[in-house]
Amino acid sequence: MFGILRPLLFKFDPETAHNLTIAALRTGLLPRSPADDPILATSLAGLALPNPIGLAAGFDKDVMVPDAALRLGFGFVECGSVTPRPQDGNPRPRLFRLAQDKAVINRFGFNNLGMEHAIARLKARAGRPGIVGINLGANKDSDDRASDYVTGITAAAHLASYVTVNISSPNTPGLRALQDGAALADLVARVMAARGDTGVPLFVKVAPDQEDADYRVITRTLIDGGVDGLIVSNTTITRPPLASRHAHEAGGLSGAPLKPLAQAALERFAAEAGGQLPLIAVGGIASGADAYARIRAGASAVQLYSALVYEGPGLVRRIKADLAALLRRDGFASIAEAAAR
Repeated sequence: MFGILRPLLFKFDPETAHNLTIAALRTGLLPRSPADDPILATSLAGLALPNPIGLAAGFDKDVMVPDAALRLGFGFVECGSVTPRPQDGNPRPRLFRLAQDKAVINRFGFNNLGMEHAIARLKARAGRPGIVGINLGANKDSDDRASDYVTGITAAAHLASYVTVNISSPNTPGLRALQDGAALADLVARVMAARGDTGVPLFVKVAPDQEDADYRVITRTLIDGGVDGLIVSNTTITRPPLASRHAHEAGGLSGAPLKPLAQAALERFAAEAGGQLPLIAVGGIASGADAYARIRAGASAVQLYSALVYEGPGLVRRIKADLAALLRRDGFASIAEAAAR
């Protein structure tokens, strides 16, 4: 079906096509994905996942279709990024398909309807099954961005399955500075204090564009601060060789060209963490083999988004089937066993 619809969707500009996809999912007219192969069941920071394939933040910014995404077969869904106050983001056009490269460039700038709307949506699905996390951002004009994350955690801790502190978007000027040394330590202390005794797992999402010394500093800061997991990685501001006419658009690059950089970043963080910090891999994952490579490199789970643009929702089922086959081929009984370093 996607093979028929894709040429039609690609006639629209990318952001319009995305909005049409969200509208279609909101109808609820979706067949439920078959039950997962038991070998794919795993846990992440205490969360029981039916499978380790997650929908990355950015697809469902305003918590509009998390249950529809779960019906597609994802093991968990991450909504957002959400900022305390509603934000328009950057001017359009701000999303570009690089079809020749199976890539996407975006410079959205945390466009979203704000935390109050997201919380209302989370309340509306309270009691439903499925792991639904919330990805937090900071308002562009905020005087204290760490305070924005505290606001988000305070609001979402009792409703979201987990909370991600996104300090790695390249489209909010200065945001990535929160990944640095003392700024990161201060942020972690503040968000952990805000979490309090709620017990909600707290993850941090970082960029793939790190200096050599950053891997150790970031990893040690998160472990010492008690953070529950690290998401590796967001989009890249680097530009490997690309064929598309949109190659030089400003923004974060995702999709196939990000794969080697995200894989390398995961391997570096895994080496530094030594099993002390759960890792969630994202960036260029488009097949069961891609997911398996990240798991063998130490990831407890993976996320994807850009590949859906080119492969459609059936990709989730294919990845799970191929991943289960690869686990059995190599004699592993579980995701956790394959991820152990």
